[in-house]
Amino acid sequence: MASESTLRFGAQTDEVTSLLRIVNMVRTGEASTRPEIGRLTGLGRGVVTQRVDQAIAMGFLEDGEFGPSSGGRAPRTLRFRSNAGRIVVAALGALHFHIGIAHLDGDVVDQKHQQWDIARGPADTLDEVLAAVDELLDRTGDAPVWAVAVGVPGPVDFTTGRPVAPPIMPGWNGFDVRRRFEQHLNAPTWVDNDVNLLALGERARRGAHDTNLIFCKIGSGIGAGLLSQGHLHRGTNGAAGDIGHVRVRDSNAACRCGKVGCLEAVAGGWAMVRDAEQRVADGASGRLALEEQPLSPEIIAKHAEHGDALSIALVQESAHVVGEAIATLVNVFNPGVIVIGGAVASAGEIYLAEVRQRVYELSLPLATRDLTIAQSHNDPAEPVRGGAELAREQLFEVTFPRWFADGRPTIDAVRGAS
Repeated sequence: MASESTLRFGAQTDEVTSLLRIVNMVRTGEASTRPEIGRLTGLGRGVVTQRVDQAIAMGFLEDGEFGPSSGGRAPRTLRFRSNAGRIVVAALGALHFHIGIAHLDGDVVDQKHQQWDIARGPADTLDEVLAAVDELLDRTGDAPVWAVAVGVPGPVDFTTGRPVAPPIMPGWNGFDVRRRFEQHLNAPTWVDNDVNLLALGERARRGAHDTNLIFCKIGSGIGAGLLSQGHLHRGTNGAAGDIGHVRVRDSNAACRCGKVGCLEAVAGGWAMVRDAEQRVADGASGRLALEEQPLSPEIIAKHAEHGDALSIALVQESAHVVGEAIATLVNVFNPGVIVIGGAVASAGEIYLAEVRQRVYELSLPLATRDLTIAQSHNDPAEPVRGGAELAREQLFEVTFPRWFADGRPTIDAVRGAS
């Protein structure tokens, strides 16, 4: 058997490699019995038994029920101990946050949604978020927290977990979000752009881990999460997919980022509210003009669905410009699926039809030959499910060799500290 130091510091001996593979085979459902493991790995029966017994002793696996017999003795199934730990997800939006607790298999067991203005700054925001996390942890058992995933509505340096000049998050630039969560929950934390969590949530919902997919979020701001063969493409510094700040031709609209002519300043939710208020002030009529609540992207989308002419015009204008930007992504990235989500896109087919038309008009025929453009299911649990996917991927596919000898992840082991 490999020494504890060999296991702990990740030297990839044959034993370590096969043990990690067996745990992940059971975890992902690739194999569920010892004979299946032997057939898929080529390992002998005695070696499989030894590795499985070790995984059980370390707390990763457990015996389940007896499986179907193929003529001889029925094999006992194996299960991944998904309830051995919990994953905390905090998905922060511009005007709300969504908190969730998931088991290690990604199953969301509890969640909470709360209105909140992220412009109130990191100190107040994270105090409120962590209080909500504590509330959910208190009512979801006593299993330890194994990982935390945080989504924020702005560019993130994924390596450090720090937002970088986020236009709609004043006071957050360079703030150590990861450290704040790790200090409070004593668990390794990953921070990413919120739309990347949505892209991973869509991957989990579809069960397609080899897909080329773009998730475009058209909410208060605009962003895209890029999946290449099922893996997130973040770029060198985490800025990939930030299409909200590409330049729109012939536009001089001032953007919150300080530049002019950005896609978000022309077609984002806050820009639609700005334009709606201006047109109502200029005398436009209809249901939107009679709205008693402060205007929001959700309210505009709702009135568009109910036939309000001004709302429909605003939605279609946004979709027209967004469709041009997506067409460029289609030509460059050649995805198989584009999913449109967010508050503005909740207008449904009114928005989607305009996007489709522009994409097919402006993209190469080969790039659109097998392309599907669909609306997000708008499931409130999607960012929580996506955050759990992010945490599970980082735990079991990226950092597993660094910490598995401890039986559960620690911050130092995940970060590679000695």
